[in-house]
Amino acid sequence: MAALVLPTDWIKNWEKSGKNEFLQLCRTLADQPNDDMMLRDIQAALYQLSSHAISGSLKLELAASILGDVVELREDMSSILADVFCILDIETGCLEEKNKRDHFTQLVGACLFFVPDAVLKERLDPETLETLGLIKQAQQFNQKIVKIKTKLFYKQQKFNLLREENEGYAKLITELGQDLSGNVTSRLVLESIKSLIGCFNLDPNRVLDIILEVYECRCDQDEFFVPLIKSYMCEHQTLCHILGFKFKFHQEPNGETPSSLYHVAATLLQHNLIELEDLYVHLMPPDASIIEEHKGEILEAKQIARKLTMVVVPSEKSEDKDKDKEKEEEKNEKPPDNQKLGLLEALLKIGDWHHAQCIMEQMPAFYATSHKAIAVALCQLLHLTVEPLYRRAGVPKGAKGCLMRPLRNKKAPRVAETFEDLRREVFSMLCYLGPHLSHDPILFAKIVRLGKGFMKEYLNESRQEHKEKMETLLSCFLSIADQVLLPSLTLMDCNACMSEELWGFFKLLPYQHRYRLYGQWKNETYSSHPLLVKVKAQTVDRAKYIMKRLTKENVKPSGRQIGKLSHSNPTILFDYILSQIQWYDNLITPVVDSLKYLTSLSYDVLAYCIIEALANPEKEKMKHDDTTISSWLQSLASLCGAVFRKYPIELAGLLQYVTNQLKAGKSFDLLILKEVVQKMAGIEITDEMTMEQLEAMTGGEQLKAEGGYFGQIRNTKKSSQRLKDALLDHELALPLCLLMAQQRNGVVFSEGGEKHLKLVGKLYDQCHDTLVQFGGFLASNLSTEDYIKRVPPVDVLCNQFHTPHDAAFFLSRPMYAHQILSKYDELKKAEKGNRQQQKVHKYIAACDLVMAPVHEAVVSLHLPKVWDDLRPQFYATFWSLTMYDLAVPHSAYDREVNKLKAQMKAIDENPEMPLNKKKKEKERCTALQDKLLEEEKKQLEHVQRVLHRLKLEKDNWLLAKSTKNETITKFLQLCLFPRCIFSAIDAVYCARFVELVHQQKTPNFCTLLCYDRVFSDIIYTVASCTENEARRYGRFLCCMLETVTRWHSDRAIYEKECGNYPGFLTIFRATGFDGGNKADQLDYENFRHVVHKWHYKLTKASVHCLETGEYTHIRNILIVLTKILPCYPKVLNLGQALECRVHKICQEEKEKRPDLYALAMGYSGQLKGRKVHMVPENEFHHKEQPVRSATPASLQNGPGSAGKPAPSAATAGKPEEGAAEDADKSKEKSQGPVKPANKTNNTTTKVTTSNGNSAPNSTKTSKEKEDKEKSGKEKKEKKEKTPGGTPEAKASGKERQKEERSAKDEKMRDSKEKTPKADKDKPKKDEKTKEDKTKAGGNSDFKSSDKESSKERDVAKENSKGEKNTAAGSLKSPVPRSESAETEREQKRRKLDTHSSPSHSSAVKDNLNELKDSASKHYANHNTATQSKSKEMEMDKKDSEKSRDRSKEKEKKEDKDRKDRKRDYSNSDREMSQELKRRKDENGTSSSKHSKSASPSDSPHSNDKSKSSKSTSKEKGDLAKAQKNSSTGKKESRHEKEKSDKKEKRDSTGAKEDKKQYPSQA
Repeated sequence: MAALVLPTDWIKNWEKSGKNEFLQLCRTLADQPNDDMMLRDIQAALYQLSSHAISGSLKLELAASILGDVVELREDMSSILADVFCILDIETGCLEEKNKRDHFTQLVGACLFFVPDAVLKERLDPETLETLGLIKQAQQFNQKIVKIKTKLFYKQQKFNLLREENEGYAKLITELGQDLSGNVTSRLVLESIKSLIGCFNLDPNRVLDIILEVYECRCDQDEFFVPLIKSYMCEHQTLCHILGFKFKFHQEPNGETPSSLYHVAATLLQHNLIELEDLYVHLMPPDASIIEEHKGEILEAKQIARKLTMVVVPSEKSEDKDKDKEKEEEKNEKPPDNQKLGLLEALLKIGDWHHAQCIMEQMPAFYATSHKAIAVALCQLLHLTVEPLYRRAGVPKGAKGCLMRPLRNKKAPRVAETFEDLRREVFSMLCYLGPHLSHDPILFAKIVRLGKGFMKEYLNESRQEHKEKMETLLSCFLSIADQVLLPSLTLMDCNACMSEELWGFFKLLPYQHRYRLYGQWKNETYSSHPLLVKVKAQTVDRAKYIMKRLTKENVKPSGRQIGKLSHSNPTILFDYILSQIQWYDNLITPVVDSLKYLTSLSYDVLAYCIIEALANPEKEKMKHDDTTISSWLQSLASLCGAVFRKYPIELAGLLQYVTNQLKAGKSFDLLILKEVVQKMAGIEITDEMTMEQLEAMTGGEQLKAEGGYFGQIRNTKKSSQRLKDALLDHELALPLCLLMAQQRNGVVFSEGGEKHLKLVGKLYDQCHDTLVQFGGFLASNLSTEDYIKRVPPVDVLCNQFHTPHDAAFFLSRPMYAHQILSKYDELKKAEKGNRQQQKVHKYIAACDLVMAPVHEAVVSLHLPKVWDDLRPQFYATFWSLTMYDLAVPHSAYDREVNKLKAQMKAIDENPEMPLNKKKKEKERCTALQDKLLEEEKKQLEHVQRVLHRLKLEKDNWLLAKSTKNETITKFLQLCLFPRCIFSAIDAVYCARFVELVHQQKTPNFCTLLCYDRVFSDIIYTVASCTENEARRYGRFLCCMLETVTRWHSDRAIYEKECGNYPGFLTIFRATGFDGGNKADQLDYENFRHVVHKWHYKLTKASVHCLETGEYTHIRNILIVLTKILPCYPKVLNLGQALECRVHKICQEEKEKRPDLYALAMGYSGQLKGRKVHMVPENEFHHKEQPVRSATPASLQNGPGSAGKPAPSAATAGKPEEGAAEDADKSKEKSQGPVKPANKTNNTTTKVTTSNGNSAPNSTKTSKEKEDKEKSGKEKKEKKEKTPGGTPEAKASGKERQKEERSAKDEKMRDSKEKTPKADKDKPKKDEKTKEDKTKAGGNSDFKSSDKESSKERDVAKENSKGEKNTAAGSLKSPVPRSESAETEREQKRRKLDTHSSPSHSSAVKDNLNELKDSASKHYANHNTATQSKSKEMEMDKKDSEKSRDRSKEKEKKEDKDRKDRKRDYSNSDREMSQELKRRKDENGTSSSKHSKSASPSDSPHSNDKSKSSKSTSKEKGDLAKAQKNSSTGKKESRHEKEKSDKKEKRDSTGAKEDKKQYPSQA
């Protein structure tokens, strides 16, 4: 305001306008009514004006004249001006600028004529007065002031005591002590006292003292004495002094202040007859000593706590005991009287809360209430204050309670009628009371019940404005719970009733509020008060005592002790118990059993303590090796599962904690969710299930419960219901599922960067297993409506929530099943037809209605080109069905029923069991048995309906717009592989589904190709699996092998289940006709060859993984091999190769990686046990005898071509190679005109089968030939020169440049196919470089097979010989399909080319050499070959050089002829092949450029070497036999000429390549 009073332009223009403006302002202010604001404004204006005058900006005479004018405006203006001068006097006196001081004195001197001298003498400093001349000397003036003050304040009036008569005092006492019950009033008595004082010359102060003495004796007569004293006394100070003297009198060392004196003082304070500040100084002890005492108590409490936690030597214990005794004796001495606390108690008793609060504020927190008398008095005051509200809102139904009479004192706190009134005084009283509410459990219960009543009103309140007011009250109640209720419970001696009462209030609060309170209680409350510090130490000490003695045998007594301790101090107790469990996990079971005596509040606190322990940031969740989860976390997780299952503890906090951890990208804590679901819902997730358990898991819920789990799951109904309610109430079911599904990849890509690969795999498995387990729980426990309401459609899951497809379908699958069944029931009720046929049609209609939207939804999940081969209907059907839908596990049902029958029999035979218990148990078993039989019947009907539905759907499943190979690729990529590693049951499902699709005779589905692709390429799949995925993948392979083994075992079974099925066609027709001609089917013997090839490829892949030295490769392949042990290996020499390599792993890993060593030892032992079931190779599939062996050894190791038709009855009985060649040669002679096509087929097939799909690929090559026949023989000649790649091979950009060389390479391949073993193994290096070049042209050959016409069917028969030879090539590759860069593949190929068999490590090779020592002399390609072999090789080199030169000349001639015939059609053919390759690339098929046309030595079989050593002579014999069987002339002779040429080339080429191969093996 002062800044606005005098603007600077007023001072500048003072004469013109400033003076008038200032005067006008002062008039305006003077006219305002008298108040503080007006006074301040006038003072500010005058102060500003005077300041300008002193600073020199305004002339002094001008300022003095205007001040004279202003003084006239009001009477008191001179006094106001004197106040301003006083302030300026002090300010200028402090300044060093002398001129301002002079200006000030001049200004005051100018104003002397209108400001009275007397006023200035009051206000100004004596030195200033002396300067102004108002006084003579400042020193004398000061002395005069002192004399006057002394006279006024300290000089006592003298009474002549001799004049006082004792009779007056006697009469005074009589007057005050009379009976006051009549009409005696304080006014009458006061008149009498005055008369006595006057009559007997009594001292008024002594009279007042006597009045107080009498009041002290009659302290119940407040109504009489308070008005008397009030009307008698004139000054408050006099009364206060007299009271002070009374308190002083009782401050002697052993003196005790009477309570009546406290009461008198308190009453006088309440009636404002004395001031608390005046009386407080007379009371003892001083505040400083109180603070010191409080500090000492805290220190002492901490020392006691420290002693309890220290380990003390026995000698020290006795010394400590002596010291403690001394301290106790000191304490027992009576403490000096604390008058302040006495007065405080009296104030509380009469209800003077205001003054009591003032005294408590002077003391440390809770110091006053730590004295029981004070706490009890305050509790009593609280009782009276809350009584009306408690009667209205707090009393439980049926309770009466004793009514409390309110204080008669009108100045006592107002009673609370509503919850809002509590804010007035009750909450502050409670806060001062703090933990000492424990002295009054009844008041504790009342406050808690008030809180409960408030929460009910709060939760029922719907009006927003009231809700906002109540929010404030809620925060007050929470503060009271934190500062008063919980600390008071701590000091109560194990009062379980109070604990339960408090839980009645707390359970109405959300868990977030409760856990916040528990956190404060545990971490902060115990340090706020010395008593609480001691209690904490005692609780820990007692907990240690109990936990040291806790065992399984004494659970009951220990449990009672734990319960007793937990009623008051659960946070401290559980904190210690959990710390012990984290160290010693064997405590979990006894601890869980001992918690049965806890209160509900204690259980809730336990949940909080567990979460706090889990979230402890100081604890590492990984062990020091960073490869495993810490044991403390595993222990806590186990405890969670057991505790939450057994006791009714709220789960919301724990579930939210896991959810929050997942949101933060941390997956360690999923272990907790896994344990909780397993224990509470009885849903186990393990990949170690036996086949019997797995079979039981494919049945209904009852069968799962009885036979699907390791332990019998009992009594999970209530606990699973609690878990379900917690998830639904807090909307956590779907978020948890989605977070887990997303976190699986997060483990690898977000978390996995810094972590050890082993740990990443474990976390991934844990995340995945928990998802499967949790999804299973939701599916089995949520109602249909709840599930459908919460789980969005599959396209939303995938596209919006980014859920992986396998997880999305896993979550949606139960929903489809529910919807179909409910729709089916609706349709059944609508039309009451009971015929089976009608029911099936209704079921199919229900499926169509439910699945139609799904079919539309899945289209968005993949690129449009995917649906060229697979129909969305097929995709959705595969992902929506389960094993429950495909087959009924009759044996599992029978097994469980028989178990129950055995149980009933045992019950009958048990003589010790009481009859009523027998009856009860038998009834239980019978009921279970009936349930199982009913469930089996229900499932049987369901499976029949599903199979009927699939039979109708199957024709529309596969479109096969591209090749069948593409269709199978997409099926594997999008369906089979993702699902087979999802769970153990899904692994079985995938295998069974493939078998089902085959059995349904599904069009365009090539079973043979599917199985071939599964068994041929397992290295990358195995290498990319986690540990649990490897188990599932192994289970899947085992189920697939079971089917194949069953077909392999018996011709009758094969003929029945595969003989006339389209899945075993070897020729694919463009017309879509998939069956009917027996000649197109793969015959039984050739199927056995194919199965052998698969076994061989599995061996090769297994050995490759074992050779890598990579932890993941070795671990996973050992897991897979263990799983497929029932079906593989079946062939003796393959088993020996594996055994040898596994033995080497055992030796290498024993010290380095113990877990791999344990796996390898386990497998090795089981493998040895299976040896008795293995058979020699010639028993597994028919082979030629060693003496007659003329075909390369690789054909004996690998299967024949899957595309080869069944040979004649005479030939079928022969060993494989000879029979095949004889049959083929006779066909060549009888079908001379088609001979060029046969040759083309030989060459193309040789390369196309190199990716491991020899059987299906060969069938496609027959289509390829037919297509080429339509476009002319010239095109076929071109294909001879351009060998085909794998169906997945990518188009090469350099194809045109390589065409010339590819023809030569092809010729070399033809020659190598018929090379004897000894020579054929040598050309590996040359072959590798040639094959790199020939890969480019492979796609066009294979793709064109789709356009084959049916009239060329017989041409494929001639293909069988070529296919048989090429099988070895397909076996060579140990590397599956991959999208990796071509350069990497070439490098790998170079490495792998130097190995000749799956047992290519030196250890395995040495082992094979020992087994086959005599035969191995003829082989040049073994890496462990001896020096004698190398000498023989060098002797052969010279001869081979000559023969090779001759073969090259012949080859050039043939190449020239082919080029002439091809030239016209080469351009058009090139364009076509490139287009087909481009289509392949777009469809995302992976290539297998690592595949090689292997040498015949790629087999670990023992007989191969000796057989193929005589292969050249045998081939000549076969050629002669074929010539005898021929029936044509020219064509036959021409073909025979080519055969002989090739044999010569083979000899020569083998010799040359032997030379190149040998140095690399040295």
